Amino acid sequence: MTNTLKGVKEKRNIAITSVVAAVFLTLFKLIVGIITGSLGILSEALHSGLDLVAAVITLFAVRYADQPADEDHNYGHGKIENYSALIETILLLITCFWIIYEAIKRLITGKVEIEVTFWSFTIIILSIIIDFTRSRALFKTAKKYNSQALEADAIHFSTDIWSSAVVLLGLVGVSFNFYFADPIAALLVAIVIFGISFRIGKKSFDALMDRAPEGIIEIINSIMKEIPEVKKFHGIKVRESGPYKFVELNIHVESNLNIAEAHDISHKVENAITNKLENTQVTVHIEPDN
Repeated sequence: MTNTLKGVKEKRNIAITSVVAAVFLTLFKLIVGIITGSLGILSEALHSGLDLVAAVITLFAVRYADQPADEDHNYGHGKIENYSALIETILLLITCFWIIYEAIKRLITGKVEIEVTFWSFTIIILSIIIDFTRSRALFKTAKKYNSQALEADAIHFSTDIWSSAVVLLGLVGVSFNFYFADPIAALLVAIVIFGISFRIGKKSFDALMDRAPEGIIEIINSIMKEIPEVKKFHGIKVRESGPYKFVELNIHVESNLNIAEAHDISHKVENAITNKLENTQVTVHIEPDN
């Protein structure tokens, strides 16, 4: 059921490169933001700083999630990825509230002093390029290994793309003496972050509450209908734990079968489901068909 050694290594490597990228972007944005006084860039620095924390959490999560089940964790350690995604949601919301507070304060007081320089545009454009590259790599690996932690990290970086684009528009506005463009851009950044936060939070919360993954039960129903030895089936239950899924179901077989024959059918059911759904553990309860 566990990911291969190659897969575990690939997930860890992509998480490490995300940490490195977040460190670089955070420091660069912070320096430029302080020099220019741009709230847009400073909000981006904070956003990247929280991305750094999130990237570190993700690195820990993907390293821990692939540890095998033990006496204290019978279903493995995959849930750590769901907790990681939930923590990242909280970090994103903190970013939102801070940006909104600072932007509204500047709009109300009218105190907007910004120096737009070559470095202002350089850091934002460079940020967009790095974020685009990292988000694509993270999404690809997350999809490949069904990693919610990597997916959340990918969303963090993709959020940065949109927020950086908004800040870039704000800087252009300031270049034409429209100084309120910067706090307005920051508010738009907050709106984008809030929307993404809701998406991540809902998905992680659903997993922690053991909500059945969307579409999985329908897939299992389709698989079971193609196994003629199974006369009836019911009681399908599915739960997620990070990149792993756990399936339980009851099947009815001919009552005149011996134990070995019925056991072979249960194995056939397990193999059919695991071949269709990766990283899945299946528990089958057999009942005689009357």
